[in-house]
Amino acid sequence: MSLSMITTTAWVPRGFAAPFPKKYDFDDAEFERIAKLAKLQLDDAQEDLDGAQEDEEGDEAGGEAKPEARNDGTSAAKASKTSKAAPTVNIDDDDLKEYNLDNYDDDEEDETAVGIRDGQPMSIFGNIKSLAYYESNKEDPYITLEDANVEDEEDDREDLQVLATDNLVLAAKVEDDLAHLEVYVYEDEADNLYVHHDIMLPAIPLCVEWLDLPVGKQGVAADAAANFVAIGTMDPDIEIWDLDTVDCMYPNAILGQDSKDSAAAVETTKKTKTKKKKSKSKAANDQYHVDAVLSLAANRKHRNLLASASADKTVKLWDLNTATCAKSYTYHTDKVCSLAWHAVESTVLLSGSYDRTIVAADMRAPEATRPRWGVESDVENIRWDPHDPNFFFVSTENGIVHYHDVRMAPTDPTLTKAVWTLQAHDESVSSFDVNAHVPGFMATGSGDRTVKLWNIQASGPSMVVSRSLDVGKVFSTQFAPDPEVAFRLAVAGSKGNLTVWDTSTNAAVRQAFASKLPNGAQGDVEERMVGVEDDGSEESSDEDEEDGEDGGSGLTGAKGSGDDDDSMDED
Repeated sequence: MSLSMITTTAWVPRGFAAPFPKKYDFDDAEFERIAKLAKLQLDDAQEDLDGAQEDEEGDEAGGEAKPEARNDGTSAAKASKTSKAAPTVNIDDDDLKEYNLDNYDDDEEDETAVGIRDGQPMSIFGNIKSLAYYESNKEDPYITLEDANVEDEEDDREDLQVLATDNLVLAAKVEDDLAHLEVYVYEDEADNLYVHHDIMLPAIPLCVEWLDLPVGKQGVAADAAANFVAIGTMDPDIEIWDLDTVDCMYPNAILGQDSKDSAAAVETTKKTKTKKKKSKSKAANDQYHVDAVLSLAANRKHRNLLASASADKTVKLWDLNTATCAKSYTYHTDKVCSLAWHAVESTVLLSGSYDRTIVAADMRAPEATRPRWGVESDVENIRWDPHDPNFFFVSTENGIVHYHDVRMAPTDPTLTKAVWTLQAHDESVSSFDVNAHVPGFMATGSGDRTVKLWNIQASGPSMVVSRSLDVGKVFSTQFAPDPEVAFRLAVAGSKGNLTVWDTSTNAAVRQAFASKLPNGAQGDVEERMVGVEDDGSEESSDEDEEDGEDGGSGLTGAKGSGDDDDSMDED
């Protein structure tokens, strides 16, 4: 049975997606850009091959791997067969001369093959350049049904259209051995959710971050509005893609060891290449990550800054204008798994780690004293309170959510005291979000397959409702970013399903946040939930928990009971 899961999601605010995303255009400039990027990987492979051949020659010279060393006689038998004199072929024979066997492997016209020619590695995309292509179907002499093609192009254009009232939802997905980013369109008024296009990825995706900066976009102002995404995977490189271009072959930029200013596609000289190879190492350094990228955080005030956290225990700050690492920080002693920029003090970055600590650091003063808080188990996620920048949230592996006052930093992490502590789930709180437009509204998701909604206003947190949304183990819960759809919650998990839940249609939520509901939304309504299911999942739906589970017990320093919603059935 196949495996399918969504590891993380991200919303795109309304108004940033192009009304008509364009098709990928493989022109000469794009060919040159891809060729330069691919050459780095091809050179690496060639050097590895040369090294392997040298090792093999050394083994043969040293007399290693003797066939008679095996007891079963197999190697000896093979050796005896191969030791027989091979028949010789006289290529000067008159019958063979006409075939010109001396130059059989030479092909002067084939300049696009992958490999080495005249000592120079060839591009793995070279054969594409030899294909005939045309700017439009009208220029292709083999296409004669012009009217039909025009209609098809118009239909394709309409299918790609994104309205100003639509939201994009990005879902990082793994299906068997394939990893890709699915770009969904969510039409709130039509109650519709569908896959618009997808982007193939090199490894299992772990984090995505939407960007409003045109990274690596030639001929576009650096401060122009854009619709891009940064993706962190099990590989140490960070890929950046243009969401308004479909069927792309290669990212706009790569942040990491092999990027070499990939956004500008600069010339890579042999000297630079040799230097890069010599510096290649698994040891943490100040230029690039050497292990999986676990979290990304875009700075909304300094738009060219992107922070990344990695399993290599470092936090790195990237300049998106140059696609290079501006600074590297080592605040933790274990994997760094979550990041969050302060909404007001835009240079302060919060980081959480498997070393069970949270650090608030000013990126301008890396040597300054950094306040540090401790928790009882590995950190899962961190968030600043969007309604009071003096506070932040932390979720942990053992199902607890902490609420801290940044002004009350302890002298030692072991002496940390939270404002309140909530036992939200029995298993890890793998994801949670705090609604930016509805004060006191929090959602948590867990490995126990439930999503819980909480009222965390001044009187203390209390559970509003607990639901199983048939997404398997919950890996992502995120509220929509726009005030018009503030109550919409995107949920995804181990079944590979994405569901958008309009929580304002839930009876318990309507009662708890009645004053925050849109005008005219009072009274009883039918609950709304829309999703796209993946039939290829190996998860079983009979493991889902009951609705209306009471999650208020186990609360420390806060109100201990929640409002159950036993009236809701699965749609």
